[in-house]
This record gives sequence, structure tokens and C-alpha cells, in this order.
Amino acid sequence: MARIAASKERFATAEYTAKGFVISLTVLCLVGAAAWFGYVQIFTKGLERLPPKVCDGAVDRQVVIRTLPRTRTAEEGASQRHEREGIMFSCHIHTSAGSILSGMARVEDASVRQWLNHYRTSTRGDAVRVSVGDVEALAELDSSSGSSSVYIPCVPRGVRAKDANESYAIIAEAGVIGHGRVSGATLRQAVTDFTYQLTKHTYELAECQNPRTFPEKLPRYEDHI
Repeated sequence: MARIAASKERFATAEYTAKGFVISLTVLCLVGAAAWFGYVQIFTKGLERLPPKVCDGAVDRQVVIRTLPRTRTAEEGASQRHEREGIMFSCHIHTSAGSILSGMARVEDASVRQWLNHYRTSTRGDAVRVSVGDVEALAELDSSSGSSSVYIPCVPRGVRAKDANESYAIIAEAGVIGHGRVSGATLRQAVTDFTYQLTKHTYELAECQNPRTFPEKLPRYEDHI
């Protein structure tokens, strides 16, 4: 009987120890999950806490999230000023991780040929180009910044088209300073999407004559390489 009682006691002790181990493991897992969730929310969700539309409503937040790396905090801002031929609008997103996404769009007196020649010279011809009708975009190849530009014909309000030496247009440029969330073709595409939305916003600010309907997005570069 004593042997049986001892066996039962050892079994009960082992069972208690096993339950204690399971409970301790569960508690540790819950604490770890809570700590990880807190870390993610505090230290990596800076971009997600930006407004749904950044830079005075110019750009979708999701485009910024696709472009910049995760960060604890992020700050966005925009500025605009009137110029002789129209308007200039700029947008920036700064992160505590040290990366910056910025772009600028303005009304310029330049033809598509002039625009292309400028970038062919500055990129030594290493650029990829897409278009929808007369809306043009290009991005520099082998660029860690995803440098891109968009060209949209526009004669701003109050300007007579015949007074221009060349065609009026909204021309925008954008890029990343520091590290992007992605690289290569994916970064070029993300920056170009940012540039395109910036250009469309400036088109509205400039009150371009004969307003047009824009496609939701430009053709993808991967289909033209």
C-alpha cells in the first residue's frame, strides 16, 4: 500500500509539474506576443499613422508605405507658391529612420522632346519610359533613389497657349533620400506612382485649361523593359 501511495504521489507531482510548465510557457508566449505587438505598434507603425492622404491630400498614404521603410515616427508636409507661369507644389515625408521621400511639381514651358532630352542627358540614356496618350513618365535605371519624372501637358488658367515658346506642362520629379522599403524596379515604380499623384494634384491647383480625365495609374514599367 505504501508503494502504491508513493507512486500516486509521484504521478501527482509530475502532473502538477507538467501543468506548471504548460502554464508558464503559455504566460511567456502571451508576454512575448504582447511585447512584439507593442514593439510593432510603437517602433514600426510611423507611416501607418500618417493621414490617409498626405501633403494636403495630394498622395495616398499607401503609396508612401510601399516606398519608405518601416519607422517609429514619420512627418509629412507640403508647400506651394505661385510663379510667373503658374504654380509650384512640393511634398515631403521624413522618417525617424532617416529616409525621406520628396517631390516637386511645377508649370513649365517645355515640350515632351525637351523633357526627354533633359533626362537622356542627365541619365546617359539609362531610363525606362511609359505613357498613356500624352501623359508621360520615366524613371532612372540603376538608381538607388528610384528617381522619376512625370510630364502632363497643361496650359494654366490665365495663360494663352500661343504665348508659349513650347508646350506648357506640369513636370514633376521625385526620389528617395536614404533607404527605401524596396529596391530596383519595385522602388522605381513606387516613386513614379508617388510622382504621378503629385503631378495630378498640381494639375488641379494650376486650373489647367481643357481639363482631362486621368487613368487611375500609369502602365507598369515591368511591361516595358
